[in-house]
Amino acid sequence: MIIRTGGPDDIPAVLTLFDRAVAWLAAQGRTGQWGDQPWSTNEARIAHVHDYATKCLMRLAEDADGQLLGVCVLAQEVPAHIPPADAPDLFIRLLGTDRGRKNTGVGAALVADARAEAVRRGLPLLRVDCYAGDDRRLVAAYRALGFTETDPFEVDRPDGSRWPGQVLEIRLDG
Repeated sequence: MIIRTGGPDDIPAVLTLFDRAVAWLAAQGRTGQWGDQPWSTNEARIAHVHDYATKCLMRLAEDADGQLLGVCVLAQEVPAHIPPADAPDLFIRLLGTDRGRKNTGVGAALVADARAEAVRRGLPLLRVDCYAGDDRRLVAAYRALGFTETDPFEVDRPDGSRWPGQVLEIRLDG
């Protein structure tokens, strides 16, 4: 596996990766996180991925044949719905892996790469937010990657429901 910096040319592959993730989640009845519609048909999702590819650091994990295995988007700008940190941080804006390669270390490699980037930038904190609904399995996955839970939050959805989220962090300053 190699990890490289992505850009606008990688947008179609990233959208396909998340289309597959949505289908995988929906097949398990887990539509609370991202719904059940492909990202590649959602204008807002397409715009987010475009912004990630052009305004953030988008890191891609690929196999030896150039097949996309995962993506991690990093930024020092934190989303508006996230409580501020007590120290300067690097924020994982998006992290996803190929569900066909589940439990093969792709997510761990991308998080290790994000940690190294935070250290390179002299930032003492790496943070991420994730869906905290259903059985909190995603929160547990981040804990297994070395993150500690900090702030829970909720985001209003257009349909009037609330999207439950969790902020997690890794302290890098000892």
